[in-house]
Amino acid sequence: MKSQIEVTKDFVVNAPLPSHANTYTVISHKFVIDNTKQMLANSGFIITNELYRANNRGEVAQGIYHIKPLSGHNDNEIGMMFAWTNSYDKSIKFQCAIGAHVFACSNGMVCGELNYARKHTGTADQEIKMQISNQIKNAQKAFDRIKDDRDNLRKTPLTFKEQAQLLGRMYFNEDLIGSRQMSCVKDEMEKPSYDYQCDQENAWAFYNHVTHSYKSVHPRSWLSDTKNFHDFMVANVLNGMGITPMDSVNTNNIIEDEVAEDETISQLHDINNNEEVYIHDDGITIDLDLEENQDWDKMKIVKKNDFPYHGDADHVDYVDHVDRIDTYNQPYTVDDADGDFDFEF
Repeated sequence: MKSQIEVTKDFVVNAPLPSHANTYTVISHKFVIDNTKQMLANSGFIITNELYRANNRGEVAQGIYHIKPLSGHNDNEIGMMFAWTNSYDKSIKFQCAIGAHVFACSNGMVCGELNYARKHTGTADQEIKMQISNQIKNAQKAFDRIKDDRDNLRKTPLTFKEQAQLLGRMYFNEDLIGSRQMSCVKDEMEKPSYDYQCDQENAWAFYNHVTHSYKSVHPRSWLSDTKNFHDFMVANVLNGMGITPMDSVNTNNIIEDEVAEDETISQLHDINNNEEVYIHDDGITIDLDLEENQDWDKMKIVKKNDFPYHGDADHVDYVDHVDRIDTYNQPYTVDDADGDFDFEF
């Protein structure tokens, strides 16, 4: 399985800012990081761990914060998480969500609504601050729903045959999993990397096998994929067993005129809103998802030496520097700080 690039905060902050038209409001990764951390602190949350992921140029970046309230009930298995995704290349609009992380493996869980800033124009920076604030205000309610779903998944048997059937639907019908992740889930079903304190023919075990595989998903889609998979499990496993989930948390505030503008642009350029595209000034459209994912799929791990590495075979602690990032579609490598692995593109 190809690893996701986990990078340092400095790598994300120092990613070159884009040069777009005057109507485009640049939302820097640093702006998102600073405001997220400040709002979490002001709301009484402590950040216990920070994770950053990015594509090779830092144009698409993601921040994941493991958080806990200064007061409140603690769970022995999962903790609160706040995550955001931002881009400089117009491939995805800013999004953020409250979720959870599993202590044993750092697998992510996201439910409810993602907050989107529709476009980087005008007062987008203030809108993003509002979206972050809305998620934080609803943090406890979202976390309580996730805990409730976790408890119900734990109580739900799921045979290997049923797990395989769900994987088939996720791959062929729902576009929730790729071939790389499918292979990872198969390996986890045969020999789990972590002990989830439950039988392997159980919905909670299957859930974690899938979210573990998502660690190799592109930063652009990790947040939405994780959320959509959670919804899929609730609708097709929990609801199928007659279990009624808690009310969803809807913190999605979208400016209606910007939604209408997006739809108009989509109609004019014959664009599917489910696909991320970039429109050049000359009217040419590029499918950014397809273009960058093709590059992403070329990534593989190459072991440089026999020294012990940190983490497991699928992950490294962080990336220290990137070589030859200015040569598009040419081979280059990313070295982790300990020198144990190269990511080869």
